[in-house]
Amino acid sequence: MKFKNSIKISLLVLCVNLFAQENSTKINVFNKQVLNFGGEKGTDSEAVSLMSGRLVYKKVSIPEFKKGTDVKIKITVRSNGDRWDKSGSCFVVSDPEKLSILSVTEKKNDFPKDSYIDDNYAGFVKGTNYNPVVELMRFMTPFGVGYYSDNKVKYRRPVYIPSWEKQVVWENDITDLESLVTGTFYVGVWIDTWTAEGYDFDLELTYSNRKQQKVSVLPLVNTIPYVGGQQIPDNFAHNDLEQSIHLKKKAKNVKLHYITTGHGGHSGGDEFIKIKNSVFFNNKLVLDTIPWRDDCASFRRFNPTSGVWIRKDSASYIDSKTHSYQVKEIEERIASSDLSRSNWCPGSFVKPMVVNLGDLKAGDHMLKIKIPATPVDGDKLNHWLVSAYLTYE
Repeated sequence: MKFKNSIKISLLVLCVNLFAQENSTKINVFNKQVLNFGGEKGTDSEAVSLMSGRLVYKKVSIPEFKKGTDVKIKITVRSNGDRWDKSGSCFVVSDPEKLSILSVTEKKNDFPKDSYIDDNYAGFVKGTNYNPVVELMRFMTPFGVGYYSDNKVKYRRPVYIPSWEKQVVWENDITDLESLVTGTFYVGVWIDTWTAEGYDFDLELTYSNRKQQKVSVLPLVNTIPYVGGQQIPDNFAHNDLEQSIHLKKKAKNVKLHYITTGHGGHSGGDEFIKIKNSVFFNNKLVLDTIPWRDDCASFRRFNPTSGVWIRKDSASYIDSKTHSYQVKEIEERIASSDLSRSNWCPGSFVKPMVVNLGDLKAGDHMLKIKIPATPVDGDKLNHWLVSAYLTYE
């Protein structure tokens, strides 16, 4: 009897999944859209380029889902000639009535004073009439994937990689942000490229039309310097970031979403050293972590133009004559893309850390982020890209 019931349940789940697939909505927001610094602008007439082409966005309209929906994002990136690893961010602007990086840049307005940190870092925190943009995905471009994947750098390829990948693809569930990416909204992509060749990318959003709990989103912080008037965010090296939050009414099942990556400073800088991130909510420590990725070598196939060094090592191997293990000195390749980094690898996307805060009363609350970071020093551009937002019922 139990066996028959389990079959019925499995068939029901299968039918539900098939129904969701058949009724899903897929939006190709961008297709082979170029993004660069001062290069070609692409052929999409609806795409708007800012900052000499380093940021591209467009207006999107889709039906609203009254009962909610799953949402997935898919981004594909290819180098058009930029051989370096670069920070990237896909973001959404859902409330055009409030100031954002887009309206400030296009209308040449000043960032409002209450969006500053320490009177120096503009547009990083929520203000009375200003919202920092919410990230749909943080990603890091690999070294030269696509453009350099046709054996232009064949002697850098390790023996365990049959060929270089032609592109890198990231997919992630962003259902918590459904309220921002339904109806009419603006989606943008920024890559920190300084070359005229740059990249091209695809961006796709998929809506399952399967019932989901609707939640609200409150943007709080985003230290990515997307546009002019924003400087390199070495603010954490000088002071903790404190942001007041006002809730007009009680919020249920509140979650803090926190995205963090360390960058710059050459070999001894914040990109390559372990630094603790401590996040406090209402003076309570809610997240205490050293964000770190030590699996970067697994992305080697996406990084054809990564710098490569040779290091001597002792290797154990099976000798073909004696059929026993022997040890000999060898020279081993090691690539820059293999090195561990502060919560990212070249060719990876960065998952938000999620903290359950429970139910919150109406009124004022306080967020504090503490990172004992290293300041900018000449061309040692240490900085932390941090964004945070709340979701709640």
